[in-house]
Amino acid sequence: MTIKDIARLCGVSISTVSRVLNNRPDVSEENRRRVLAVVQSTNYIPNNSARDLVKTKSDAIGLVVRGVSNPFYTHIIRAIEEKITAAGFTMVMQQIGTSDDEVKCGAMMERDKRLRGIIFLGGRSDYSPAELAAINVPFVCCSYANHYGTLAENAYSSVSIADEAEAFRAVKELYDNGHRRIAALISRSDDHAISQLRYQGYVKALRQHGIELDEELVISAGTFDIYDSYRAVERKLRDDVDFTAIFSIADNMAIGAMRALREAGKKIPGDCSVIAIDGLEVSEYIDPPLATLCQPMEEMGRRSVEILLELIEGRGENRQETLPTTYRTGASVRSI
Repeated sequence: MTIKDIARLCGVSISTVSRVLNNRPDVSEENRRRVLAVVQSTNYIPNNSARDLVKTKSDAIGLVVRGVSNPFYTHIIRAIEEKITAAGFTMVMQQIGTSDDEVKCGAMMERDKRLRGIIFLGGRSDYSPAELAAINVPFVCCSYANHYGTLAENAYSSVSIADEAEAFRAVKELYDNGHRRIAALISRSDDHAISQLRYQGYVKALRQHGIELDEELVISAGTFDIYDSYRAVERKLRDDVDFTAIFSIADNMAIGAMRALREAGKKIPGDCSVIAIDGLEVSEYIDPPLATLCQPMEEMGRRSVEILLELIEGRGENRQETLPTTYRTGASVRSI
């Protein structure tokens, strides 16, 4: 798809399409609307770097980071950059918001920077072949996989933990310590991504241990944000809902929950135990230190680069790798 094709489909001149793509004011609203509609429907990616097009080979590998404020990514990014540099390549990083389209961003970077490959750090778990058709270089999904999408296993690579199984393990830890009224702090139960996978692990653990799901114990923060998590738990405590433990799908969210518990006069773990998944460094230094299943962040980054380099150099095939977590006991869980 070229700018000439866009012009033909819209029935306008090439210069009109160019003015729309460059956000020029000298275009009628009707023509602007028609051009933008075709651009969106065809997933057209404008090429903004004619200089780069003349290059026949690049040493650049792209890293698209979805969620600019996520502290979980810090060690992964460092490991990725070190591995890419050691292999003689250059890392080009782009950070985007949680609601932005990482695939479109990657496609634009591919064209503008002549990328050899792309690592997506954080993203959706429901890609389709049509969406990924915009990517023409090898890519690896780091920290997530395409559980809800329609990609064939040989069409993409990923490095992640087994989110559902690890959530099951965290809830079982609470159960083994005598807890039966276990609340779940999640983002959403239907996000087709990590929150939904870990919520499914929570539900599965309850039912396998003979506990019926109580929707009143599901605390949805709407995001992974620490403040939103704090407010969500605060509201649940004001409703006087009874629980002896909280399973949080992320350390960051657990930290917000713990503040809400303390402000409500509850001791941790005396009145309420808390367990999470991630293993953020900061969560080891809060009071009390958080019990959490630590993801192998550095290894996740290194393996993503290794797999990508094998694909770029034709030495390997697409595959999905699942890495184990390590339980850090902390001091936020007690037996009852």
